[in-house]
Amino acid sequence: MAIPTRQIRAMYDENTIRVYQAFSDSIASSALENGRFISPPFKMGRMTWIKPSFLWMMYRSGWGKKDDNQKRILAIDISRAGFEWALGHSLLSHKAYYYQDKEEWLRLKNSTPVRIQWDPERDLNLNPLSHRAIQIGLTNEAVQLYVNKWIQNIDEVSELAKEIHSLGVCRIGKTQTILSHIAG
Repeated sequence: MAIPTRQIRAMYDENTIRVYQAFSDSIASSALENGRFISPPFKMGRMTWIKPSFLWMMYRSGWGKKDDNQKRILAIDISRAGFEWALGHSLLSHKAYYYQDKEEWLRLKNSTPVRIQWDPERDLNLNPLSHRAIQIGLTNEAVQLYVNKWIQNIDEVSELAKEIHSLGVCRIGKTQTILSHIAG
């Protein structure tokens, strides 16, 4: 069976979809304690990227080892209605290449609260695959909705990420079993 190049692969049910983000200790601890992001330490005024792909999050954060600002991995269940709103109010980042007039592109970009990027999905060794994983950048109104309405649950998966990473490729069977629990 051929894998579509662009397909949202995520753990979901009829009400929620799981996305991942990596944060510093202060942001992660605050979010877990409060069940949502609190500003400060979370910065409401900057774009925040959510990722439905666990392995792309591991690539981006280096399994939580890349730097102190990405050492805690959170699994965030958001409402399907919120996720669908984000997709419906988005702009594809790669569309910038089609605009001759950069000012027109900037106006469009600044008036759209969500950016979509499709980056190569990753395997267990974080090597790029031929199909793409979606990254969703939330800004302005979308950040407010995400923080105040869409989030249904927040769990930390940092230890799970460390366990999967420690298994390495020699024990890939166990890793695939663990991943099946993450990806649904």
